Amino acid sequence: MKRDWKKMAEEILAAAGGKENLSGMTHCATRLRLNVKDAALVDDAAVKAVDGVINTVSKAGQYQVLIGTEVPKLYEEFELVAGVASEEAAGSSDSGEGVVSKIFSAVSGIFAPLLPAMAGSGILRGLLILAVQLGVVAEGSGTFVIWNTLSMSVFYFLPVLLAFSAGRRFGASPYLSALIGACLLFPDFMKLMGDVGNGAMTDFFGIPVVLMGYNSTVVPAILAIWVYSYLYKFLDARIPETLKLVVLPAVSLFVMVPLTIMVIGPLGVYVGEGIAFVVNWLINKSAVLAGVLVGGGWSVLVSMGIHWAVNPIMINNIAQNGFDYICPFTFACNFAVIGVAAGVFFKVKSKRYKSFAMSGVVTIALSAIIEPTLFGMLVNNKKLFAAQIIAGACGGAFLGLMKVVATAFVFGSVTTFPAFVSQDAANFGFAMAGLAISTVVGAVLGYLFTNAEDKLA
Repeated sequence: MKRDWKKMAEEILAAAGGKENLSGMTHCATRLRLNVKDAALVDDAAVKAVDGVINTVSKAGQYQVLIGTEVPKLYEEFELVAGVASEEAAGSSDSGEGVVSKIFSAVSGIFAPLLPAMAGSGILRGLLILAVQLGVVAEGSGTFVIWNTLSMSVFYFLPVLLAFSAGRRFGASPYLSALIGACLLFPDFMKLMGDVGNGAMTDFFGIPVVLMGYNSTVVPAILAIWVYSYLYKFLDARIPETLKLVVLPAVSLFVMVPLTIMVIGPLGVYVGEGIAFVVNWLINKSAVLAGVLVGGGWSVLVSMGIHWAVNPIMINNIAQNGFDYICPFTFACNFAVIGVAAGVFFKVKSKRYKSFAMSGVVTIALSAIIEPTLFGMLVNNKKLFAAQIIAGACGGAFLGLMKVVATAFVFGSVTTFPAFVSQDAANFGFAMAGLAISTVVGAVLGYLFTNAEDKLA
């Protein structure tokens, strides 16, 4: 079905109180996220009545409109009809959001545009590992190097991509931001580390510099561009237009690159490594408990739109270590939703309810998008929501017990199974067993917790 995205944008904007009620906006993989000045002006029922809107939720300081995977098309039109500089406005607005809400908004706005590139590259990485294990591709061959290059470049150059995206989000020039990120990966600069690696020393005009390797890092680029956004706005407001073309970028680079290399970068590396160390230490101490909490609770985070706070940790683990323990737990959640929807399908008599349940099974299995089923079925039925949480916890516990890892950052679906292909041949089998547990437990509980006469709310 072809939608009129402009009309849809206009109707949502009107129901949300008009452009005067917006202090900023962005989007993630499935949701239009609006920062509203006065929540009382939002007609939630009218927004939900707009054709194409699946559901709405007001969490983490935002009014979120669930659209699905085509949300970028709506967002493009929404920018035009709202007349708001979207991410720039969202990054600089004083909307009264709390610090935590602003962090969630920023993380979502920065990472969402990069997810297709990371997910696609991750799948290709998994397929390459599988091809090597099957003897189809020889490690070190030209085919291997080219395939490995196209699957890993997104992670190697992550600081550049994140800097560009952060520049848009924080209201700085995305191109100068990307250039600042690229400077961290310049070959001659990286050679200064020699064989010492992180911690090697050099100097800049006599000032000691602790060198770090920034390829595949997450935190340094985001921190650097957040700081740069203030410098950029300061310079942009004070440099005459006749000099701006040359002076603004020259001053930006001369200030920000050394500042990042000497202060922000090392701090970001240590912060990122520290967060990853704590999370992975907790998983190693009690992987089963972590599986229960994440596998069972991931849908709760998704329902509130705050799961984005965890995604950078997974991405950092993949980029730095080549594997991650948390991502499989999110698969457990998704397949628990599939199981519950399948149980409902086999129990209810309502054709409309059956159709909705089966569409959820197919959608999640192929695209990993759980929001339509989550909001359309589970949130409205506490017993089914509990069934999904229990099923996700069971599958997550098994995945944690067997120390299953993902070798790529992907969303949980059948199409992303290659993410479980690793050097440990048993990893894939254990992953399939864990997901089967989530699905079967979800289907059984979904069937038991559903009445045959139930109707779709």
